[in-house]
Amino acid sequence: MTLRFAGVHPNTGKDESPMVWVDGERKELVVQSLKPGAELQVEIGTTEWVPGHSLGTPDHENVTRIPLHMADIIRKALDGAERDGVL
Repeated sequence: MTLRFAGVHPNTGKDESPMVWVDGERKELVVQSLKPGAELQVEIGTTEWVPGHSLGTPDHENVTRIPLHMADIIRKALDGAERDGVL
């Protein structure tokens, strides 16, 4: 897997996140962010937010919050993936 770094939240400390990469091989955005708190897991576990899907988060998945002001970084990552022929 070859990840191409797209950007990091501008107010991030030296060893913190969120950050975004593009995985061109798997055609995915990869996001590093804080782990969700227990209150978010409970809310997701009790809200049917996608009809027809089980409630909660499966053990093989994770929930990541992305600050809305990172939209420009995500757009940059998607634009780069499109230029690279990934999309």
